[in-house]
Amino acid sequence: MYRCRGAFNLLSLLKMLRGSSAASARPIRDEAGEAKPDPSASQRNVILVLLLMLAAAAWAVLIWAPVSMDVPMASSAIGPHAALFLATWVVMMVAMMLPATAPMFLAFHKEQNVKYEPSDAFAFTWIFVTAYLLVWASAGLATYAGELIANAVHSRLGPAIAAQLGGAVIMLAGVYQLTPLKEFCLRECRTPIAMTTWHGEADTFRKGLLHGFFCVGCYWPLFVTLYPLGMSAGAMTVITLIVLAEKALPWPTPVRYATAIALVVYGVIVAVGSGAVTPRMG
Repeated sequence: MYRCRGAFNLLSLLKMLRGSSAASARPIRDEAGEAKPDPSASQRNVILVLLLMLAAAAWAVLIWAPVSMDVPMASSAIGPHAALFLATWVVMMVAMMLPATAPMFLAFHKEQNVKYEPSDAFAFTWIFVTAYLLVWASAGLATYAGELIANAVHSRLGPAIAAQLGGAVIMLAGVYQLTPLKEFCLRECRTPIAMTTWHGEADTFRKGLLHGFFCVGCYWPLFVTLYPLGMSAGAMTVITLIVLAEKALPWPTPVRYATAIALVVYGVIVAVGSGAVTPRMG
């Protein structure tokens, strides 16, 4: 269980996204006692801006230049469509995960800045981010394999069975929200870094991989629900807000439980054919 740390508002969220950059933005003083800018604070501001710009660009691509992630029935496991699928998947992950994971990246930079020179800390932070995204790209390979399997059986399923399977996927994602595995993975995805099991790892790239691994373990069922929900921008937005709330709010447990209830109820509605969307599998 996580301890409630007080009321949450928009101002506290903005401070959390900025990490400690605002606190450390006070000018440091040289030997003569004269104030000079803190380079680490400036670097964290640059990192935050770049992360948000990448996320905004990814959302622009998803909204104004949407690319279908449906695998053609005749598609082979290897080919141009596989590359397009993975590229679209990575764009989705950048759009949906970077805003919520920004506090961790900023906290990582702050920790590295204590140990290394500012330029090294800046480079190590982007190595950490790259490793994190590589894990999500690898998850895209598994997703593509699942799409191929879904296509193989899709022609044998009637609309009613497809709707029932879609509802079952949504319900299972809701149940997963209540499992100890979900709680453990979420704890590994939240700051402070010192509370994570991967904190003691010496290799920066490995740290990024482990953080990405736990993040995938935390959210893969939610992303699977995008398929029965039709891969719409609205569904992506809702899941992004859920991820942001679980990672950034000081009380994630009520968010997990509320999300679980909503997913189970909506999954039942979809399964019985009364949903607001027409679910699809594959």
